[in-house]
Amino acid sequence: MSEALKSKIADVLNEPGCATNSTKTDVLRKKGCTKQLTPGAAAGGCAFDGAMIALQPIVDVAHVVHAPAACWSNGWDNRSSASSGSELFRKGFTTDLSEIDIVMGHGEKKLYRAIREVIEAEAPAAVFVYATCVTALIGDDLDAVCKAATAKWGTPCIPVNVPGFAGSKNLGNKLGGEALLDHVIGTMEPETTTPYDVNIIGDYNLSGELWQVKPLLDKLGIRILGSIAGDARYKQVAMAHRAKVTMLVCSQALINVARKMQDRYGIPYFEGSFYGILDTSQSLRTMCRMLVEQGAPKELLNRCEVLIAKEEAKVWAALKPFRPKVEGRRVLLYTGGHKTWSVVSALQELGMEVVGTSMRKATDNDRDRVVEIMGDDKHMYENMAPREMYQMLKDAKADVLLSGGRSQFVALKALVPWVDVNQEKHEPYAGYMGMVDLVRAIDRSVNNPMWADLRDPAPWETPLTGSVLPAPSGACPVTGIAAPRSQAPVLVPQQAPAAAVAPAPSPELAAMTNSNTDFEDC
Repeated sequence: MSEALKSKIADVLNEPGCATNSTKTDVLRKKGCTKQLTPGAAAGGCAFDGAMIALQPIVDVAHVVHAPAACWSNGWDNRSSASSGSELFRKGFTTDLSEIDIVMGHGEKKLYRAIREVIEAEAPAAVFVYATCVTALIGDDLDAVCKAATAKWGTPCIPVNVPGFAGSKNLGNKLGGEALLDHVIGTMEPETTTPYDVNIIGDYNLSGELWQVKPLLDKLGIRILGSIAGDARYKQVAMAHRAKVTMLVCSQALINVARKMQDRYGIPYFEGSFYGILDTSQSLRTMCRMLVEQGAPKELLNRCEVLIAKEEAKVWAALKPFRPKVEGRRVLLYTGGHKTWSVVSALQELGMEVVGTSMRKATDNDRDRVVEIMGDDKHMYENMAPREMYQMLKDAKADVLLSGGRSQFVALKALVPWVDVNQEKHEPYAGYMGMVDLVRAIDRSVNNPMWADLRDPAPWETPLTGSVLPAPSGACPVTGIAAPRSQAPVLVPQQAPAAAVAPAPSPELAAMTNSNTDFEDC
């Protein structure tokens, strides 16, 4: 690991913007909030994966991974981040290093050619170049290659030095943000600015969730000047330093970006969520209040309250038919990040009981929010193995599992409905109407009549009371014996009564004997 990367990691782990981190001793603060990975322990994502998650949804940028093909051969729609324009971010570009390239030192030349080919073929707004474990170990100089490529073709080429072995996915999020701070933010100026300009950091517009919130901001006259990174354009990131307020979403994974923008450009930030009715209203109120503090007209606060009252009345009216169907239902939540607390709050608003919520990829601040919402930490869980999750669903008598796609088969085995709330989902659940969509999905799953049929004993587990056999017809294909004519259907009981006498076999059958090779006897 290079000294520059070591210095950057130490700076990120010693983040003063984290409220929990600021209360630690100097020694503990430098260790950061995330457990460092050990060689071979890539479960849960590596630093490279975290950087890609944070930066890939910038839609008009070409993302080139400098590595063997296995690191990034296909990135199409890996997170369901929706775009209202370019689809370039969905394409996976890699230098596909071979053993010969590595041994002979051809990596930097191959990267330079790859950047040229991408620029000529796609004309991207910028090219983000990612280092990986292999290229970091052999010492390829991404900064030098990107600098030369930018000078040659005029397209910004941004080095993202985040090899997987540097640490966890959460650390990779922050290091990806550092690349934006070092090379992108502040490099372009907007044509105009307004007192209503904001940044939204850490919302990835999964399945178009940001589009359910943007109309609310439009009604208030608030403009999203900078977006990192849901449905974002490169120029939005470059102009983010001119916003008045920053809203931070997603577990403070990019808190270093928000905090340093506050230090460098005087942009205050707050953490909020658009999951749930109360959280959405609180985020809008906080955003408007901070904009007024930054110079926006005070009448913005009144317009905000009018909008909130109108939207809340509308959403509660839409939820009224669903509430009796979901109220009192027991939910196990197995997700990560800010959803560990924001979804809990949203479900409790509708009278559902959360029997457990996972703390995967959650920061200490997320844990504090869960304790604040649920009253204690008894229902907080770390990563659960499938066997433990299955037992949890049974013991807690959960009515539904809210999780990602990898857990759906555990729910099916436990005969529990499942709703996808993770990054792969295809329904947006943000904002006021997103809450209606989430409750509709829960109702659709929990109250599906097929669960009653699925939980009933199987037909072969139910004692037979009798069955009606149709009248035989034609001849037996094995014996050739013709069926008796005009024989009516008979009811065959499961067990013959004790006093019943077996009917005498027909002369033809009586003459037949079983052999050792009959398949019935095998």
